[in-house]
Amino acid sequence: MNDWMRQLATHYDRLRRHHPDDRLLIVFDIDGTIIDTEQRILAVLQAYDREHDTDFFLTLRPSDLNIHQNQVPQLLNRLAVPDEHRNAILEWYGDNNRTSRATMSSHRPYRGVLEVIRWFQLQPNTFVGLNTGWPDELRAETLHSLNALGREYRVSFTSELLYMNPGEWDQDVSNRKVRGIEHFQTLGYRVVAYVDSDPENLRAVAQTFPDGDILLLQADTIHQASRRKGPRGAVRGKKYDLTELISEKALPQHIQFVWHGINDQPNLRQFLASEIHWAEIDVRRDARTSKLILRHDGLDDSELQDGEMLLDFSTVLKRIREANRAAKIDFKENGLVLDAVLNLVSDLGFPDDHLWFNGNVERIREEGFRQLAAAHPGAILQCPVDFLAPLIIGVPDKAREILELFRSWGINRFSLGWRTPDKRQVFDQMDAWGYEVNIYDVPDLENFLQATLLVPRSITSDFNFPKWHYYGRGSGEKLERVEYDVAPAKRKR
Repeated sequence: MNDWMRQLATHYDRLRRHHPDDRLLIVFDIDGTIIDTEQRILAVLQAYDREHDTDFFLTLRPSDLNIHQNQVPQLLNRLAVPDEHRNAILEWYGDNNRTSRATMSSHRPYRGVLEVIRWFQLQPNTFVGLNTGWPDELRAETLHSLNALGREYRVSFTSELLYMNPGEWDQDVSNRKVRGIEHFQTLGYRVVAYVDSDPENLRAVAQTFPDGDILLLQADTIHQASRRKGPRGAVRGKKYDLTELISEKALPQHIQFVWHGINDQPNLRQFLASEIHWAEIDVRRDARTSKLILRHDGLDDSELQDGEMLLDFSTVLKRIREANRAAKIDFKENGLVLDAVLNLVSDLGFPDDHLWFNGNVERIREEGFRQLAAAHPGAILQCPVDFLAPLIIGVPDKAREILELFRSWGINRFSLGWRTPDKRQVFDQMDAWGYEVNIYDVPDLENFLQATLLVPRSITSDFNFPKWHYYGRGSGEKLERVEYDVAPAKRKR
């Protein structure tokens, strides 16, 4: 059940190879597939409490329901709601469950589903359609609500790719789902997959299109019908898992990926055994020897740990150059460190397109960035701008004025932490302004893939992705001696 996204990816790749010029379409139902119906049930019942000054449902959570939308009477029994209130509650529920107000205002997507949709919308000549039993009279409200949900994930839906029931609620739904698939085919799309939580709908599609080109996926949500199996050949699944859907070889080639914190031998070995092009190294001066070393934290702030060995900056930089890789140099100090780094990259013959300098504006300052820009005009010059996030959202004109000031110093890329509040909104605004953005502090594979869906110019991550046979770690984390024995990654794209 956990590999349904992997099977979807495999089926999609096969259809794309066989039909390279066709417009491919992935079709989703809405209720119980994209939208969590339990959230809507709870919203309607809690609205009853507020309207009638009762408290039958106010403390309930969606996970407490575990029911289909037609099983509210059983829920009232389980909650021991007094008999004198039941008819009024059921009448309220019937009147409000499927009004446009109740339906649209309480929409909540299942975790990961919008990211899956975003991935397919990013693929060449690939589209996502919606095939719902909701009546066509709710077309405008449906599009408005779903696009509001999808905006944060850069997902959008169009009226052309929304097929709705021309009849009433629940009228001939399975037959209408078949008509929806036929409708999309008439428009010239090749339907490669259909996702629905109701096995009866999937069974009707399977009977009409028996050739197997349409992969049928049953969303195993809490649903009266989904407890039954779908047709033979249908794939069931619970979790919309990006790590099963997206493989390393499918990553967008125009995004630059950076291995973070290559400040120790295990990370260096892992990086050199991979096909990641950019290595981020943290440079600072060892006050005891005056040599340049690689370390995230200063020795005054964090003592050497057992088994930790300080790497020489020049030695590691030379190995990166010999491997024809590129160096992202993160300045942890200013002053003489900058001059020494510039001298060394010059001696090693680094071309500008293999150089990336990063540092806080309060550390490098205007004169430092101008010096870097003059020495390497074709290199990437970057500073983090997480501190500007509140201004970018609240006072965008002032934020842009500051960003333009930084650009006048030679800075040509800005870095945004993945844990920054409202990061998607901040990123969207910076992207709309035309700035190149690097996403950093991406902790694991799932978050890495989510960041990829934003399509930033670059992503910096620890690359601790065991599923892909990467075993990196952040330079600021506690060193574990056992990790020194991990074998280098085997890389073949």
